[in-house]
Amino acid sequence: MNIRSDNMRRQLAVLVAGALFATVSMAQTPEERGLEIATAVQAQDDGFVDSESAMTMTLINRSGKKSTRRMRSRVLEVQNDGDKSMSIFDEPADVKGTASLTHSHATDADEQWLYLPALKRVKRISSKNKSGPFMGSEFAFEDISSQEVDKYTYRYLGDDEFEGRAVHKIEAIPAYKHSGYTRLINWIDQERMVAVKVEYFDRKDSPLKTLEIDEYERHMDQFWRAGRMHMQNEQTGKSTILEWSDYKFQTGLTDKDFDSKALKRVR
Repeated sequence: MNIRSDNMRRQLAVLVAGALFATVSMAQTPEERGLEIATAVQAQDDGFVDSESAMTMTLINRSGKKSTRRMRSRVLEVQNDGDKSMSIFDEPADVKGTASLTHSHATDADEQWLYLPALKRVKRISSKNKSGPFMGSEFAFEDISSQEVDKYTYRYLGDDEFEGRAVHKIEAIPAYKHSGYTRLINWIDQERMVAVKVEYFDRKDSPLKTLEIDEYERHMDQFWRAGRMHMQNEQTGKSTILEWSDYKFQTGLTDKDFDSKALKRVR
């Protein structure tokens, strides 16, 4: 009789716990849950200060022909705003010395500049042109800026699985009017809280691009960084692969290294 009573108590405890969980879940709207997940993704990356890395960009046309570019990347974390980032092209010779600079912002339009060594001048990128391709790749200028939480509104779509990993799926709708997208669907690794896949929809709400992100490594026992990103254009058949290596953190970069005037000095 005591054994039966214990079993009944355990079963009752499980039922009560399940009911409480369901009540809590029902109390949270899809919008609230989506924002909670997006905020957790950003929070796990707070505090890296700055970073430098090497990058290889491979452009693949519809027929499969490839061309490769090599560059360096620098990022400066900015508190209470978007990060500052710079990409410097080293190869091939026709793009050597080209550099892009982005000052991301949470709610205002990003500021972006491009240094063209052949012209020896810095060109400012209009906020209305952020949907344009970055250096001929399938990544748009808005894709390479830091993805601040306040840039979007969110909606939780449910849980799924991708490449054997449990993921959250959240819809992100751009809050700024000049975006090239109507919405994005982010697949977030539940364990590491990083994006492993992103689906982009164009202004007609048709599938435009799919980004898959993998080869993550953890740095300083905290910060996850992808080793590879593959952006596939579903409408043109073209794709771009970005590969990172030689990550370094807290190297002493400052705001002066990310001034638009600094683009002419980069080597």
